[in-house]
Amino acid sequence: MTNLDGTSWTDGREEIRDAARQLARERYAPQAEAWDRERTRFPKDERRYLGSLGLLGITHPERYGGSARPIIDALVVIEELAKECRPAAFQVFEANTGPAQVVNQLGTEEQRERFLPSIIRGETTMAVAISEADAGSAATDMTTRAKLSDGMYTVNGAKRWISNGSEADSYLVYARISDQPGAKGIGAIIVEADRPGVSFGSPERLMGFRGIPSADVVFDDVRVPEENLLIGPGGFRSLFTAFSIERLGNATMSLAIGQAALDRSVRYVQDRMQFGKPLLEFQNIQLTLADMMLQVEAARQLLLRAAHHAGTGLPVSLEVSLAKCTANEMAKRVSDLAMQLHGGNGYTEEYGIERLHRDAHGWALAGGTPTMQRIRIVSEMLGRSFDQRR
Repeated sequence: MTNLDGTSWTDGREEIRDAARQLARERYAPQAEAWDRERTRFPKDERRYLGSLGLLGITHPERYGGSARPIIDALVVIEELAKECRPAAFQVFEANTGPAQVVNQLGTEEQRERFLPSIIRGETTMAVAISEADAGSAATDMTTRAKLSDGMYTVNGAKRWISNGSEADSYLVYARISDQPGAKGIGAIIVEADRPGVSFGSPERLMGFRGIPSADVVFDDVRVPEENLLIGPGGFRSLFTAFSIERLGNATMSLAIGQAALDRSVRYVQDRMQFGKPLLEFQNIQLTLADMMLQVEAARQLLLRAAHHAGTGLPVSLEVSLAKCTANEMAKRVSDLAMQLHGGNGYTEEYGIERLHRDAHGWALAGGTPTMQRIRIVSEMLGRSFDQRR
């Protein structure tokens, strides 16, 4: 990995954080508001630039062009970028903690060699396709199928709420690989976007997540070679254990939003004058800031624990659920409190608070809502599952 001046980063995590912070403030902060306002997709040249810095391969093996560093180092970079520009952070998120990481953890050597190097260079991207119109939180209700015949899988179905939908070069598609009911029949297959039969719905116009495309992905008799199968039927639990890494990235996005809202609020209440003195001199403002910091730091510590235990492998699912649920709800609350501290200014686009608040709600919905995380927390705490259909 290299600094902006072309020199090598040292092994220290603080040096990595400082370099990422510099990149975020100097290159992406000046463009973030316009990209959000105009719903501009993150430029491909910028993605390749992130690849040239080594930021898209932080957690991947060196033999594919990565740095083989712990998950926490990628999260440090994601946080610093996300404080200023979530679309930029999303590129690091998707490459290091998203579907490419699932390929790294669970894929074959041939699949790793075929897909990871170009993702690490920033030349291609891979998106995950799980949700469907009638299968969101109830993921095992999915109906997308991949049927094997003569060495080829034929994929049929439609996926909903796909971040980077229509933009990604390939999709890690969760589908029914066999006729077994529930989770037993579900596996995952990689489908390249340029295969005949792949099409996309209209771009979603979301409240937040602007600059991160979202669209339905439709598969109509799409033929995919057998070697693209990542996990066969019965591997649903393995897939969602690997998906926990993506939830760590999600929690980091929320942490960044909360920290940015707190940082901007601290600056604002020291500069803003009311009744002849700075807002900070009012006790209610002090109490609010204290509550904001308590919530941010609680989320940070849960996230650090989960990331530390993950190392370069898979995290503990319970720890991830605790971190994600706490961080998601923290970001919504803290960005809302920041808006209140800014008063009318917080409701304008000028100060960036409303943008933080809009994005906070998006990350809480993505990757499993706080409600579903609570159900997972109890299931993992007690070591049993609960049938939501009864």
